[in-house]
Amino acid sequence: MANNDTFNFNTGDCVVYPAHGVGQVEGIETQTIAGMELSLYVVSFEKDRMRLKIPVAKAETSGLRKLSTTAHLDDALETLKGRSRVRRTMWSRRAQEYETKINSGDPVSIAEVLRDLKRSNDDTEQSYSERQIYQSALERLAREVAAVDNIPENKATEKLEDIMGKIKQPAANCEDGVLNLEEEQEAKAA
Repeated sequence: MANNDTFNFNTGDCVVYPAHGVGQVEGIETQTIAGMELSLYVVSFEKDRMRLKIPVAKAETSGLRKLSTTAHLDDALETLKGRSRVRRTMWSRRAQEYETKINSGDPVSIAEVLRDLKRSNDDTEQSYSERQIYQSALERLAREVAAVDNIPENKATEKLEDIMGKIKQPAANCEDGVLNLEEEQEAKAA
């Protein structure tokens, strides 16, 4: 390993590269490029069928990081439960901001995109580009949740959609939910 390797990633470690999501370190290679010997992390992204070589010296500046802690992921999941904060700007500007948040690799930022783009279960009111960005954010966050919780990606996706779905459900049946809560509270008080 190189002396400037501050992360000490080992073969088999799961890492996050901001623009591509969760990958696995296959090893460290030394290659001669332009007459200089460089140590490179070899990271494979199985889902995308891609291998990425990142200079060890540039790992930190490129944004390569370890998986999030469970506490940080819990913050992201809490963000999903919050209220949507869609700004009234042009869609092209919002789409650009959403893409920037997704490519930041930060789970909380990705959760903000999911929260803001999640509407009712009826997807017909979303444009094609909204659905594409939503799907991209969902896949990116689900991969990290799956890696941290050690569950399959489809289970992580279900977990995220359940969290977002539980928030939207009471709003759809607001009258019934409010009446039932009031009746339950009255029954308990009596």
